[in-house]
Amino acid sequence: MLRKFKIAIDGKEYLVEMEEIGGVSQPVAPAVPTEPAPTPIPSTPTEPVKEATPSITSAPAGNDAMKAPMPGSIQKLLVNVGDEVKENQPLMILEAMKMENEIVASKSGKVTGVHVTVGQNVNAGDPLITIS
Repeated sequence: MLRKFKIAIDGKEYLVEMEEIGGVSQPVAPAVPTEPAPTPIPSTPTEPVKEATPSITSAPAGNDAMKAPMPGSIQKLLVNVGDEVKENQPLMILEAMKMENEIVASKSGKVTGVHVTVGQNVNAGDPLITIS
């Protein structure tokens, strides 16, 4: 279910539509078993599964990180940490108001930090990437 909200960021008003995905669940009638439930087999304890972290992220952003020019959602990352980039080379795609915007390098250098992930929502001024 889509819900509409009016928000203000830096004095500008935006109309935002959001899909509600985690609300209160609706009661469901219990299923009637047709067969007896199987007896659980005891398992041996195992080590907890560790979540893999993306290799494109790095340390927290400093003051020299490129900032998001507008609020939006990161759709694609076109570079990784360690890549050499040239000035005006596309770095990522930021979707804002249903338009895809290329975020380009402000200078040539080496990517030392990517501070966002695909699907992440950012606000204007949030750090995106660091080039040294």
